[in-house]
Formats: sequence, C-alpha cells, structure tokens
Amino acid sequence: VVITGASTGIGAACAIHLDRLGFTVFAGVRKAEDGIALQRAGSGRLIPLELDVTDLATIEQAHIVVSESVRTNGLFGLINNAGIAVVGPVEAVPIPDFRQQLEVNVIGQVAVTQMFLPLIRQARGRIINMGSIAGLSTMPLMGPYSASKFALEAITDALRLEVQQWGIHVSIIEPGAIATPIWNKSAIDAAEREAAIETELRTLYKPVVAAVRRVVGEASKRAISSDAVAKVVEAALTAPSPKTRYLVGTDAKLRALMARVLPDRTTDRLLTWILKLPH
Repeated sequence: VVITGASTGIGAACAIHLDRLGFTVFAGVRKAEDGIALQRAGSGRLIPLELDVTDLATIEQAHIVVSESVRTNGLFGLINNAGIAVVGPVEAVPIPDFRQQLEVNVIGQVAVTQMFLPLIRQARGRIINMGSIAGLSTMPLMGPYSASKFALEAITDALRLEVQQWGIHVSIIEPGAIATPIWNKSAIDAAEREAAIETELRTLYKPVVAAVRRVVGEASKRAISSDAVAKVVEAALTAPSPKTRYLVGTDAKLRALMARVLPDRTTDRLLTWILKLPH
C-alpha cells in the first residue's frame, strides 16, 4: 500500500498499523528524517517515499520506486491522506492561501491517484481517500478546509463508479475530531494570517473568531486517537465488501445526522446557539 502524508498524525498511524499487520507500506513523507523515524517505529517492510503531492516530479519518482518494487503484482492499496487545514473568514483568507488549500487537498489527491491507478488496476486493489466530517457539514471559519473536503467527496463518488468495472473499490473516511498535529499548525497559520489582515476586517470578525476558537478548543480535549482512524482504514482495505463511507467518532456521526435530517436554517440557528455567534 502507498500512503501519502505519512510523516505525522493519521498517515503515520496508518503506516505503522498496516506495517504491523504485515502489509508492505510505502510511506509518503516530505522530509527524509520523517521517513527514518517511521522506519524506526516499523519493520523492515516499511519503505519511506519522499513525496510532495503538489510536486509532480516527486510523485513520478515515487511511482518509479513503487513500480520497481511491486513489478507485475501491482498495488493493493492507495491511501490519499496528505492534507492541510486553512481556516479563517472567507472574506479574509488570502487567495494564495485558498489556492494552496485546494492544491494540496484536492489537486494533489487527484495527481497521486492518476499516477498510481494503473498499478491499482493491475492488482484489482483499493483506493481510500481521507475526507472529514467537514466534507459533509461545515462551520464558520472552516470554509476553505471544508471546500476541499466537499470536493473530495465528489471526486470519490465519481471515481468509484468509473473504476468499478475493474473490481476496484473506492472508499472515503470521514473522521470527526482527531488528535493530530494538523490543527496545531492550522492554529498557528490562522494566527499569522489574522495578524496580517487589516485592522477593520479583523475587528469585524473578532466575535466569530473568538466563538469558534472556544468551541474548537473544547472539542480538541475530546479528540480521539489517530489509531482509531487507522483501524477503520484497515477495515476499508480488508473487508470483502467495503463501505463507500466510514464515519469515525461520535461527533462525526452526530454532525452527519444533522446534515442529513435538519433544514439549513435550522442547522444555522443551532450552530449560532452552540457557538454563540453574533446574529
């Protein structure tokens, strides 16, 4: 299996978990030292790949390494996990940051899938995309991140129908609050972005930012381990008939239910009350 974004968090947890199960894991990392750390935590089967999903040259080189290793056996699994989280008011997020969000979380996933799909077809393997409950239900300040995850939902649905003719299963994982470094980095980036915007705009959105930060901080205390996601990835890889979608975490299941049954205005009122948003 190939896993992108395996340096930390969910990707690293998946790499170590699948390695322990006996899979040959090609773990995509952006820094050589991250690959060395993974090898120390895993077995001799774990093979780091220097892979940046926004850099086609590194994707091509990773494909060469994997192809030479698997030869005619093909590739059993591709786990598109790499991602970043850009947060902030839609009005205030710089366009280059918004583009980077989509470049990593959407275009990068497609680029990797296009490159490795022939090897997946060869083995009648499986593709697993790492989505989020934010791809089904968003909140204020989460517009850029949610946009990328909503897009990944659509790509997953289209791809699943396109490749079923070769016996390839495509699933998407939709975690809720998971304890990973992505949110710490996102908070730092958001603070830097906030400091850079003009004072008037920062003042206008101050109540919303404060409300969301408070709720996100509380949710982070209830975040579950990334190991829980790794076990769901195992199920998607090994189940005779895998689900098309896997919700992970109680919060994800509740938010998915809300998105499915509540009218938009009711959801808006509920979130406004929970977050204590100005209205």
